[in-house]
Amino acid sequence: MDEHMSDAIGRPDLIRLDDGLICLRFETMKVVSAMAAVRHLLDTGTVRRGDTLLDSSSGIYAYALALACHRYGMRCHIVGSTTVDHTLRVQLAVLGAHLEQMGPGADLKLDQKRRVARIGEILAEHPEYHWMRQYHDDIHYLGYRAVAERVRTETGADRLTVVGGVGSGASTGALGRYLRERAADVELVGVQPFGSVTFGSEHVTDPEIIIAGIGSSIPFANVTHSLYDTVHWLSFDAALAGSVDLLRRHAVFAGLSTGAAYLAARWEQAQRPQRTVVFVAADTGHRYADSVFARHRDALPVDGLAPRQVSALDELARPWSRMSWHGAPAPAAARAR
Repeated sequence: MDEHMSDAIGRPDLIRLDDGLICLRFETMKVVSAMAAVRHLLDTGTVRRGDTLLDSSSGIYAYALALACHRYGMRCHIVGSTTVDHTLRVQLAVLGAHLEQMGPGADLKLDQKRRVARIGEILAEHPEYHWMRQYHDDIHYLGYRAVAERVRTETGADRLTVVGGVGSGASTGALGRYLRERAADVELVGVQPFGSVTFGSEHVTDPEIIIAGIGSSIPFANVTHSLYDTVHWLSFDAALAGSVDLLRRHAVFAGLSTGAAYLAARWEQAQRPQRTVVFVAADTGHRYADSVFARHRDALPVDGLAPRQVSALDELARPWSRMSWHGAPAPAAARAR
C-alpha cells in the first residue's frame, strides 16, 4: 500500500502498443525527479523540514514539487509560466504552494527568461530559500534509476531505443545513462520543438507555440548532449497529429510532448523493427483538451508524415526534421555557463 499520493502518481505504466513499440506512461512524470531530489536534500542535510523550496515551472514540475513539499513538510514557492492553467492553480493553492504566475504573453521564450529573472529577485530577498534548479542540478536524475531498472526488466530487450522529450534533460538523459550501465546496446533519441536553443533550432520559428516542457530558450546544464544518438524536431501540427492518433489508435490520452515522442518512436521502430522502442509519455492530456484534442478533426494522418533527414542544423525545417547527433557536444547557444 502506498504511503502518499505521490507514490501512486509517480509509478509509470508500461503499455505495449505494437510489436516493438512500448509506451512508458506517467500521470505526472516529474513527481519521480522532484521526490527523489527532495529526499536527497533532506538526507544530506542541505535542507530541513519547514524550509522553503523555490523553482520556476511551466506546470508539471510545479505540481511535482508541491507534492514533495506536502509529503515532507516543506514550503513551496513557484514562479509559474503563463501556461499554468486554472485547474493546476487551484491544486497548488489547496496543497499550500505559493504561485507567482507570469502575466499573459504570446512569447514563451520571454516568459521563461522573465521567470528565471524573478527567481533571482526572490533569492535576493530570501537567501534562506533553497532554489531547486530543476534545469541545472543533476539530483533530478536520481529518481529515474528505478524507472530505468523497471524498463530493463519488463522489456527484456537486448536492443533498446528510448525516445522522449528532452526538456530539462533529466528524464531521457537519466534513462539513457542508467540503462547503459546494465546494457551496451541502448540508443537515446531526443525530441525537440522548433525554436528551442537546446539542440540548435532557435532559428526556426513555429507559428503555434514552443511545446511546453520539451524545449528551452535558455541553456540547461542538466542536458548532457553527449548522451543522445539522434534528435527529432517536430512542429505543433505534427505533435497534435501524434497526440490524436495515440488516443484514437491506442486509447492513450497524453500530452502534446507525448504526441511528438510517439511520432518519432513510430518512425524509429519502423526503420529498424528488430529493436524495441520505448517512448516517454510525461503527463496526461487533460490540459490539452481544448488546444489539441478538440481539434482532432483537423489532425493530419500520421501515416503520411515522415521526417526530413538533415545533416546540419541550418537544414532544419518544419514540420519534422531528424538528425543523427552521434553524441556531439552542445551547440554554442545551449552551453550553460
